[in-house]
Parts: sequence; C-alpha cells; structure tokens
Amino acid sequence: MSDKKKSVLGRGLSALLEANDTTTEIREKQLTGNVMNQGSVIINVPLEQIEVNPFQPRTTFEEESLNELADSIRIHGVIQPITARKIENNKYQLIAGERRLRASKLAGKKEIPAFIRLASDQESIEIALIENIQREDLNPLEIAINYKRLQDECDLTQEELAERLGKNRSTVTNFIRLLKLPPDIQAGLRDDKITMGHAKALLSLDNIVALLSAYKETVSKGLSVRQVEELVRSYEVKPKKNQASASNNQADLPFTVKKMQDQLTSTLGTKVQIARAKDGKGEIVIKFYNDSDLERLVETITEA
Repeated sequence: MSDKKKSVLGRGLSALLEANDTTTEIREKQLTGNVMNQGSVIINVPLEQIEVNPFQPRTTFEEESLNELADSIRIHGVIQPITARKIENNKYQLIAGERRLRASKLAGKKEIPAFIRLASDQESIEIALIENIQREDLNPLEIAINYKRLQDECDLTQEELAERLGKNRSTVTNFIRLLKLPPDIQAGLRDDKITMGHAKALLSLDNIVALLSAYKETVSKGLSVRQVEELVRSYEVKPKKNQASASNNQADLPFTVKKMQDQLTSTLGTKVQIARAKDGKGEIVIKFYNDSDLERLVETITEA
C-alpha cells in the first residue's frame, strides 16, 4: 500500500471518502453520467441500480433495528448518504451503508442519496472495514475480527494499524489476541457471557484444558474480572512424570473412543482421559485444578 493511501487511512473514514476534493467540473461530469477520473460527489441513485458490496464485513442485520430505521427514513429520509462506486452498465456498487440501503428498501424508497467515488477493490475493502470498526454496537470479538482483517487486507503491522486507527498499540494487540481464544470462549464473548476483561484474564492461561475449565467456572459462577484473575493464578499446570506413558496409551485408543474423550473434555471444560483395555473395560479420569473446579465439575455432572 502506498504512503499516500496509508496517510489517508490514518485520518479515518472521512479522509478515505474525501481523498480527492470535488470540483465543480467533476460534479457536472458526474451528474451528466460521465465517468469520473477522480474526486467524488453526492447524487440520488435509484435503488435498483445499486449492487451490494461483496467485501461487506458485516453479515448480520438485526430485523427490529432495521425496521426502526425504515420508519425513520419514511419520515425524515436518509440523513447520511451511503458510499458507492460507479461500475459498468450504469450500475453502482455499495462500499459502505448497507444497513441504510436495506432500510430504504423496507421504507419503500425508490432512490437514495449516495456519495459516489472511484475506488479500487482494495479501497472498497478499506472503507467498508473502517466504517464497520467505527460502529458503536460492535462487541469485542467483532472489533477483533475487523482489526485483523484490516491488518491483513492492508498489509499493516500491528503498530501501523494502531497508528492508522488512532489507538494505542496495546489496545489493538489485546483485541487481536482475542482471536486466539478457543471457539467456545469466542462464542461466549460474542454472546455477552463474558466481557473483554474476563477474556484478557483468561488469555493468561497457555494450557487449553485449564483455559476451558476456567471459562466454564467463570460463566457458571458469574465471576467478576478480579475473581477470574485470582482463579487463573490458581491454575498451575505442572508436567506429570507419567506423561510419556499416558501419551502411549492415548495412541492405542480407537478413533471412536478418542472422539468421545474429546467430547467429554469440551463439555466438562477440563482434561478427560479414557483408559481402555482390549476386553473393553477401562476407566475415565477427569482432572480438576482446585476445590472450586471440583465443585463445578460435580455440579455439571449431576445436573446433566
């Protein structure tokens, strides 16, 4: 990415949208249907001529919120124009503002004010991602996903990304680290079962089994961030002397038994080992890390 593009990105969404000043000559050319060579203007575009953005990072739109916006648009119109780029066959491709576009269709509108500009595929990705990041209703996991995608799509280091977003590098790093969490914990963060503070505390655990166990206990007991920090400190996973022999036993397990073992580990949020003899007999060993963890496991098993 060029230095010019990076400097624009650093000034935020408005800077990207206004990268080139609009002149009277450009406006006249655009309004007469001529293709622009640079700049951007605001015009009313028929909804049927607008294609959705294939680079849209946002995939879900809350129905109730869309209906509320549609009601507002029926009364007041679209206050903030969408952003689009002109493509072939007198069509436009949406860059940013899909929620406004969808609500306008629900409101029965035939056209929508649009900020039209020339933009490459790369620039479309950048604008869509930055607009999405600037939304106020994103949960921490959504922010992390957008930060990482912006970093990857624009080929930025975390330091450069922080600079472009006007954030501290530690803030950006903490968000991106959330993507290292197991899927179950990411889902909990997405669904507001835990907060960003809980997630940061849990990330101190390197052992996946201890991490899942601590998460399960955090959710089941409604622990505060401070309590989770104390819980994490109590999880000291020490290597066992019989680790090699245990590994050998695991290698002899049939695939179906290993799958059951993994299911139990995921469900209970702690290390589960199945030892099985050739005649089908065996035992299930469930690990726990402290008295509190033991109580949680007992409650989980007895309530199942």
